[in-house]
This record gives sequence, C-alpha cells and structure tokens, in this order.
Amino acid sequence: MPQRLQQSVEVTEKLTGLRLDQAAAELFPDFSRARLQQWVRDGGLTLNGHTAKPKDKVALGDQLVLEVELEVQTDHQAQAIALDIVYEDEAIIVLNKPAGLVVHPAAGHQDGTLLNALLHHEPMLDKVPRAGIVHRLDKDTSGLMVVARSLEAQNSLVTQLQDRSMGREYDAVVVGALISGGTVDAPIGRHPKDRKRQAVVSHGGKPAVTHYRVVERFRGHSHIRCKLETGRTHQIRVHMAHLHHALVGDPVYAGRMRIPPGSSDALKEIVRVFPRQALHARQLTLQHPLTGETMTWRRDSPEDMQTLLRILAEDTAAFS
Repeated sequence: MPQRLQQSVEVTEKLTGLRLDQAAAELFPDFSRARLQQWVRDGGLTLNGHTAKPKDKVALGDQLVLEVELEVQTDHQAQAIALDIVYEDEAIIVLNKPAGLVVHPAAGHQDGTLLNALLHHEPMLDKVPRAGIVHRLDKDTSGLMVVARSLEAQNSLVTQLQDRSMGREYDAVVVGALISGGTVDAPIGRHPKDRKRQAVVSHGGKPAVTHYRVVERFRGHSHIRCKLETGRTHQIRVHMAHLHHALVGDPVYAGRMRIPPGSSDALKEIVRVFPRQALHARQLTLQHPLTGETMTWRRDSPEDMQTLLRILAEDTAAFS
C-alpha cells in the first residue's frame, strides 16, 4: 500500500525571499530538490493553500503543505541477513551492528548490507528514504544504531542528531597510555592529499567535537570512552589519530602499531593483527519520536575487543 504523507511547515525569517523550491529543500530535508520541484508542479506541494511555481518567492510565515503518496524509495533488494534487534516498536528499530557489516550499498558493496537486511526484516521500509537509516557506523565499527520506521520518526531522529540531543557513547582502545580525558574540538574535512581519508583541517572543515575519558590505562595502550557532539565521517578515528593516540587496528589512520617492550607473544600477536579499528558504539540515548520518552540502550563490546582488553590487562599486571 502506498504511504500517505501530510506535512505542514512555516517559512522562517532565514528563508524569507528564497525560491519556493529552495525553501522546500531546507524545510523538507528528506527529499531531493528535484523531487520537491516535481511535487510543486504536480500540486502535491502547495504555498498558502494554492498551487505555485518552483521559482515563486516565499515570505515569512508562508505555509508550505506537502500532501503526497510516497512511492518506493529504493531499488535495492531485500536479503535475509541476520539482525541483532535490541528494541523495536511502530516507530523505531534499535539494533546492534556487527563489525564487518556495511550500512548502505555503495561502490564495492552493492548488496549484503544493513539496508538490504532491513528491507527483508520490514518490507515497508522501502517507502522511507534510505530505508530509515539516519546515521551510520563504519563497516568495521560495531554497536548500536537506530532506524526509523516512518518519515515522521525519521524527521524526529534527524532533528535530534542535528541539535545534538541524541546521545552516542563509544568504547575504543587506543595506542599510548593516556593520563586523563579531554575534549577534541577540531574541524574535520577531506584530507588535502588523500581524498579517501578524513583529516583535521584548518580551512573548509565541518565542526567536530569529541569528548573522551580514560576507563583503564595499560602499559602502552588505553581503554577510553568517547561521547560525540557531532557525527562526522570517521570522527573518533580522526580525532584520536590527531592526538597521536590512534585506534588499535585502524587500517587507515593508525600507521605502524607500537608495542611495549617485553610484551607477551599474545599481546604482540593481537595488536599486530587485530582485524578492525577497536571501536564499539556501546550506548545510545534518544527521545522517542512518538512519546517523547527518553530511552537508553547499552551493549558491551563484542568478543574481539573483550579479548584485546583482557590481554592488555594481563600484560600490565605482569609488570606491576
């Protein structure tokens, strides 16, 4: 069945004087400008109760009303991939993503992704942009994610991400024995020489803030807990590498792993071959899109990180 969407928004002072299609792109961020322009032409998006043209100017207080039937939003295929569902209701799905699972199809990963798995779990998600995915975890980062089951829920969750009210906390294992925690407030953008990487940049970067504290300090490594204010690509990985405390196992930002002298064979082995960046999204806090209730979920780090932490603790104990 097609999903009927009805939304009404008011033009703010910031948008006064813009073209209708430009203002609509700001007020309905889940849809492309081209799609919004077509809805204006078809009468599905009206201005103050009347049909208009995409080039018409809007004024403060104008009402934009979107009333359309949503067609399928994705041509990706549903695939029977197991999901670790932590919580689910009519508005949201909270899941614990394993390391190794790509979130969204892209070059080199056209299927076998979380999006494909979600379409199998809930076929109606094909009516929601990006199958309800509102934030991502890197392929080799494990942990908690929330998915919206409707446009209304997606709008609420996107707003929470934008106004920084959604709480996300991560466990990480980094190189170096950190003395104390701190905050990294450094903009992130494309690396000036390697377009596949991100970096802390002085010009053109997006604001990025990471808070971290030490959970346990080892001889040559630290278990830290990070809280994000922003959600830039590779944010924790880039910020910790910027501090010269890169994540263990990070294939992009860590460089050559440093191993404390006298380390056991077990420690040498696991640090050298740890198969991914040691990063896990352990806690997620949000306001439920329908009830407004504050909800929190936690999941401990998976077995590979637990083993890494145990070996690091045993090594430290042997030298104490």
